[in-house]
Amino acid sequence: MAKFRRRTCIILALFILFIFSLMMGLKMLRPNTATFGAPFGLDLLPELHQRTIHLGKSFDFRKSDRINSETNTKNLKSVEITMKPSKAPELNLEELPPLNNYLHVFYYSWYGNPQFDGKYIHWNHPVLEHWDPRIAKNYPQGRHNPPDDIGSSFYPELGSYSSRDPSVIETHMRQMRSASIGVLALSWYPPDVNDENGEPTDNLVPTILDKAHKYNLKVTFHIEPYSNRDDQNMYQNVKYIIDKYGNHPAFYRYKTKTGNALPMFYVYDSYITKPEKWANLLTTSGSRSIRNSPYDGLFIALLVEEKHKYDILQSGFDGIYTYFATNGFTYGSSHQNWASLKLFCDKYNLIFIPSVGPGYIDTSIRPWNTQNTRNRINGKYYEIALSAALQTHPSLISITSFNEWHEGTQIEKAVPKRTSNTVYLDYRPHKPGLYLELTRKWSEKYSKERTTYILDHQLPVS
Repeated sequence: MAKFRRRTCIILALFILFIFSLMMGLKMLRPNTATFGAPFGLDLLPELHQRTIHLGKSFDFRKSDRINSETNTKNLKSVEITMKPSKAPELNLEELPPLNNYLHVFYYSWYGNPQFDGKYIHWNHPVLEHWDPRIAKNYPQGRHNPPDDIGSSFYPELGSYSSRDPSVIETHMRQMRSASIGVLALSWYPPDVNDENGEPTDNLVPTILDKAHKYNLKVTFHIEPYSNRDDQNMYQNVKYIIDKYGNHPAFYRYKTKTGNALPMFYVYDSYITKPEKWANLLTTSGSRSIRNSPYDGLFIALLVEEKHKYDILQSGFDGIYTYFATNGFTYGSSHQNWASLKLFCDKYNLIFIPSVGPGYIDTSIRPWNTQNTRNRINGKYYEIALSAALQTHPSLISITSFNEWHEGTQIEKAVPKRTSNTVYLDYRPHKPGLYLELTRKWSEKYSKERTTYILDHQLPVS
């Protein structure tokens, strides 16, 4: 009888563990059938709340310390271990599949270290306080302390690198090239301007363009919400970019239905500026119109809420992108809304650019933001997003991101690392290049499928 009771208890415990694991997996994936009225975290966005923030899901340490081989455990007593990267073989460009210039990836050049910058930049990101003091008091404060303690839940194969290191830039271009990504969307601030945790980076653009050209990549610009951004200084900054970089062979231009090849500008947090201001710049009748001038281009607005569709129309933008990697975080980032957004764009002759990501976790810098974490599920989350994007027959697809390490959206190579108090997440049981390989696979699939609906949608061939 005692043996029977023991066996029954074991079976019951295993059943409970299975149910718990299943529920956790479903929570992390967040199915498309979930409701998206006013999702948790929307108040993180500027104007919608007083704090400026990207999007993301974070890992709940209290519920699980290991999900699908992804670990991020604090206060472990263990020796420091870092897996050293093996030397990558030389790329033979002729043996690689063609680049897909309709696949863009968001790229950040804001990292620094003492060797190249005299100090760590961004790797030592502060832990951001919650705006509610009652919640903030429950979480740690301070800054990260590189090189072993960085503001990320993953650890780069290249270590706490500097974006000024030419060998790092080249390695990044090689990785993008191997993944069949054709265009990198470079996070950009005007000269002598930077984000609150970084340094000016415009002087890196010439090197990035040169290295991109070496691998036949193109560079477009992702204009960040610098202080006091408006129609007047946007005109001057677009003029600056085109005058200074427009003749470089790596400078990206998109061929429109009318046959014009125009520069493209992603405008992050575009909704902060009133539509009337944007209309001054982006409509032909605007008081500061850039249309039909040497500085005309394709301006892509960030769509967060459904109502932004009509603000974007009034503003005169040429298209929309969704940026955020967390399915369900915003109306725009929810996969289930992409089909209707594509129909809206087709109706009003806008370019639809869904943004896909491999996952999201930003608890290293926002420990209170666990609600928005999206587990990678060994690549499944990424492939679900890519499949959802392809089903809409989009003009372009953007990837969030190549190397936004703070928010855990990177597809750049990451390696296992353990220190005395942290075990970083990694891509095991797969190799560090898993997400580059998946990107290459889906880039080829997208390229093939795109050719089948070019005529139906009258999309540009090249």
